[in-house]
Amino acid sequence: MKNLNETKKRILTGDRPTGPLHLGHYIGSLKNRVELQDKYDEFILIADVQALTDNFENPEKVRKNVIEVALDYLSVGIDPKKATIFIQSLVSEIAELTVYFLNLVTVSRLEQNPTVRQEIKEKGFEKSLPAGFFMYPISQAADIAIFNADFVPVGEDQLPMIEQTREIVRKFNKLYGKTLIEPKELLSEFSRLPGVDGKAKMSKSLGNVINLSDSPEIVKKQVMKMYTDPTRIRATDTGHIKGNVVFTYHDAFNSNKKEVEEMKEKYKKGKIGDVEIKNKLVEVLNEFLEPIRKRRKEYEKDLGEVQNIILKGTQKAREAASETLNRVRKAMKIDYFK
Repeated sequence: MKNLNETKKRILTGDRPTGPLHLGHYIGSLKNRVELQDKYDEFILIADVQALTDNFENPEKVRKNVIEVALDYLSVGIDPKKATIFIQSLVSEIAELTVYFLNLVTVSRLEQNPTVRQEIKEKGFEKSLPAGFFMYPISQAADIAIFNADFVPVGEDQLPMIEQTREIVRKFNKLYGKTLIEPKELLSEFSRLPGVDGKAKMSKSLGNVINLSDSPEIVKKQVMKMYTDPTRIRATDTGHIKGNVVFTYHDAFNSNKKEVEEMKEKYKKGKIGDVEIKNKLVEVLNEFLEPIRKRRKEYEKDLGEVQNIILKGTQKAREAASETLNRVRKAMKIDYFK
């Protein structure tokens, strides 16, 4: 009898362990991962190697946050019996495949990747760009290909990375024969969540986030700092909804859509103030986060078990990666003495 996972398509997803995960991560990917773990054979990568491309001078930060990120996964509802959580650096097969993939991509092609260009700008690497950071899309392609992922859940901003992976896989298969799966994207249904300060996205480095592990007090503090409508001086002034971060969060997390629409209409007519809609959002977010906090506290009681979950997941990931790498080496005629 076949194992259940053998009848399922496989997906790969993950995060860099550079800090606790936040509401932006939840909307962008975590919600999907929880829902998809029942439908797919799900591999969730803790991308510590990728994190080191821009944190190479602070490895302790990455090390510390490996457990933090794992706790966040478990607390939102990722079930280790259904999904495989593993650490990137402990699967050495990824590094080997990355080396082979480096020969299939030109520097000029990497320079054309809009996601890479944007992240170089955000990190301030224009004048001094680490080669590891510049080439991380190739490592990411290896992450996906080594596990034969059929699908990769992503936001629209990550589509260039998936296309680059497809290009690399396509070229590999053309040179060496059909060996690797060409992955497809699974787009998240909600666009990237802006930071509480109205910036384009939540960013741990900017401090404009609400973490999944934040206390009710911190949530309230962050919500009260939220960017609303700068043209509105008094609560009785007419207000604008577009670009108003508070309403963006209500749309994402407030399940009472009728209430949200009523608040929007009142806001546009100057019949409700910023404080009132923010207080309501505090209530909504804390109600959403409370079960996540409770699950996290339970897992925090036994961090040894969390480590065991990661170790078991990493072992399973290595077995899957080893099978793929054996096929890769055979296709490339470098499976010596066999």
